[in-house]
Order: sequence, then structure tokens, then C-alpha cells
Amino acid sequence: MVTEVIKTNELHKIDPVFGQMSFDNHEQIVFCNDKDTGLKAIIGIHNTVLGPALGGTRMWNYTSEWEALNDVLRLSRGMTYKSAITGLNLGGGKAVLIGDAKTQKTPELMLKFGEFVHSLGGKYITAEDVGMATSDMDLVRTVTPYVTGISESKGGAGNPSPVTAYGVFMGMKAAAKYKFGSDILEDKVIYVQGIGNVGEALVENLSNEGAKVYIADINQDRLEEVRDKYSVNIYGGDNIYAEEMDIYAPCALGATVNDFTINQLSTKIIAGAANNQLAEEQKHGKMLRERGIVYAPDFLINAGGIINVYAELENYDRKEIMRKTENIYNTTLEILKKADADNITTHQAAFNVAQARIDARKNEK
Repeated sequence: MVTEVIKTNELHKIDPVFGQMSFDNHEQIVFCNDKDTGLKAIIGIHNTVLGPALGGTRMWNYTSEWEALNDVLRLSRGMTYKSAITGLNLGGGKAVLIGDAKTQKTPELMLKFGEFVHSLGGKYITAEDVGMATSDMDLVRTVTPYVTGISESKGGAGNPSPVTAYGVFMGMKAAAKYKFGSDILEDKVIYVQGIGNVGEALVENLSNEGAKVYIADINQDRLEEVRDKYSVNIYGGDNIYAEEMDIYAPCALGATVNDFTINQLSTKIIAGAANNQLAEEQKHGKMLRERGIVYAPDFLINAGGIINVYAELENYDRKEIMRKTENIYNTTLEILKKADADNITTHQAAFNVAQARIDARKNEK
């Protein structure tokens, strides 16, 4: 019977969690289940050397539990390096809720999730992500203090999306400075893929600077709304990757830079808000470098959101939030130059800096 099981196409489903490529020495993975509310969630805690693991909660209608597990592992790992390279005293964590946020998210489900977060005693601090809103975090806050991104009226830093977008904008300008010799984005052709809260805020920044912006999203109503609001162009083609552009800004889900798309890409810079843009970090980072495409590492330039929610823990004001976020420009420029000097990918250069900070703290203990 065992032999028959192993011969099936389901072999990957019986691989141990520890054997998953994205596991990468996670400290803890918590599976949360509640029959009454329908809650099915996974909390990934990657590393807490620098501090408690902080990262948002994403609700998504995953095709399988294994897809959800892989997502939370990749996302929580990314949060470790995002906080480290930004200079925050935080570790990396993330949570995913399996389900349709539009039809299955209920107050009862969110409260039960908050109870699971609370049971970890502060090792993991949650915040909002895809499928979540500030109001959801306000609700979670009623059952646990280990949540950030709550409403300003309740003493929080509010919606992190505009700050995330501003950080991406700063990183994009730094990449332009490196590639073109000027960080002025006026008249640059920029394609923004994914017009959620962060994508829209990025479009606003780009539109204000006079860039030629094209937007793409699966939601046609959303596209028309953003087009009319900022006077930008809706992309009407069927292969965004092959379009001639100066900057490609992936702002939806990850892994859009992969074996299939890289050889089609006709852009000079990749700088967007999505997490885990490279399907395979080493392989695809190298392919971009070989093609002369400047990649602004996602976990560096999309760190504005965590800077924003970190303010709730450290009690710094809006002015300091924006100062720290604006500094993403300087860090990005340093990383791009370091990659060139060391003859490595920009992703590896950013990773090395982040890992060095974690290692230094570990050696202090």
C-alpha cells in the first residue's frame, strides 16, 4: 500500500514541511483551525533574533493548503530581511487565512484568529495585508495587544498602504538615478501591474511626477476608477511583459519574474510593491543581471508599510515615519552600487546586508 501511494502524482504532498524549499529554517509554524467560525489559518514565524516577528495577515482563496503554506513561508522569510535591511528591531512573520475575504470573512472569524495570535504571547505581531482592512485590525485588537496597523482614532498609525507606496516610489527613483543618471520620472513609461491600495497610491505618486503610466489589473471597474482619477492609461494588450517600457512595477502577487517572463521583458528597471517578485531568487536575479535589467529588491523598497506600523511599537510620529521611508532611496542606491562593485545580483547584495545585521545581533547574545 505504501508503495502505491509513493507512485502517485501526489508525492509532493507527503514531503515533510521541513523539506519544503521555502522552509529556510523557520523557527515556528502554527496551524490554526476552528470549526465554528470556519477559520483555517497558518502563522509562519521565520526569525526573531532582532525582535518579535511582525508581518501582516493575508486572506486569500488558495487552491490548496500546500499553496497557502508555501506562501506564508515565503512571505514570513521576506519579512525577516525587510526589517533587517531597514534597520528595525523586528523579526519576520506572516499569517495567511484560507478563504475568500469578500464572502467568508466574518467578525467571529477575525476574533478567533486574534485569539490564536494572542496565544503566542507576543512572539508574533500581526497587521493588515491583502484581503484585510484597518477595521479588521481594530477588531483583532479587542482580543490581543499583539496587532499593529490599527486606526489612528484608536492610537494607531493607520492604513500603511500610502507609506508602502511612497517607499516603492523612492526605491524606483533611486533605481532610475542608477540606470539613467537622473531620478526624475517625468515622461518615463511605467507599467503598474496590480491596482490595489498600494498600487493606486503608487500611481498617484507617479502621476504627480508626470510619468506616462499604464495600469493593469484583473478588475476592470477598478482600472476605470483609477484611470479617471489620475488620468492614466489602461493597458489593453495581452502580454504586459513584452511591452516597451522604462519601468515595470509589479504590485499584485509575487513570482511574476520567472522563466517564462524574463526572456520577454522589455524593461530597463523592475521596481514594484509585490512581495517575492523573483520566482527563484538566485536564478532569476542572475538572469536579470545578465540582461542588464536593474532590479530594486522588493523586500527593500516595499518596507514603508512595516516602517509605518513599527511606529506604533516605538511611538514615533508621522514625520519620522516619512523620514525613515524616504531613506529607502539612499539604501536602494547603496545596494545597487554594492551589487555592481561585488559583481553579484542586487537581491544577493540586499540579502547580504540584512543577513549581516542578523548575524551581528546573534553574536551579541
